[in-house]
Amino acid sequence: MLREFVNEVASYRRTITVYAPEPDEELERYFEARNVTVEHEPLPDTGSGGFVVVTADGEFVGSVGADAVRELVSPTVAKRELAPNEAIRVPMNLLADTTFVSFDKRQMLAVTREIEDRAYRQATGTLRSGFQSLSRLASERGKYETLAGDTRLDVHVYGEPDRSIDVPGATVHAEETDEIGAFWFVVFDGGGDDQQTSALVAEEVESDTGSFHGFWTYDPELVADIEGYLRETYG
Repeated sequence: MLREFVNEVASYRRTITVYAPEPDEELERYFEARNVTVEHEPLPDTGSGGFVVVTADGEFVGSVGADAVRELVSPTVAKRELAPNEAIRVPMNLLADTTFVSFDKRQMLAVTREIEDRAYRQATGTLRSGFQSLSRLASERGKYETLAGDTRLDVHVYGEPDRSIDVPGATVHAEETDEIGAFWFVVFDGGGDDQQTSALVAEEVESDTGSFHGFWTYDPELVADIEGYLRETYG
């Protein structure tokens, strides 16, 4: 089940060290809600906003400006869709493979758009996207028609059949299962390039607020496992 992938990633552990003049309570609250240890190291105030260092089992993973991370995770940022760009991709790469417990739909869309953009630029391979219900797919129909029509991608879309919808060039899976109704997912197999593999898997935990619990990853083996599960279970 998709929830088993979330539980697997939740067993990973990373450390986020925020180098800044003062502790950042907003970042600390965000990361403490994940499977992440948060540390603060004082830094002279140079006006840069500080930076964030990520380590896994004591090994350096990478670093990025703290402001870039704040842009991605802050719930106080204006409710707009974050378009794929290098400023967003860098913190997304560093924060992959850590579970999140309270991403809202704006933040989910930022990750979704990044994966869709990878698939479109690669123009081949398999893209599988779950919308929970086919009525939610309706607003994305044009985008997925473009993904299927302008590329050689094998595009599959999934949702509970609360309405009938056709996406030219894509395979629509109408699935009456609790799992499909609960999970938002976007999985791209990389089209033969491991550097492009990517997946988002998240379960809606509060429908009233649109809050999700899950993860995103760029790990080729994990992406292959998720893609294989969806293919074998739902087609």
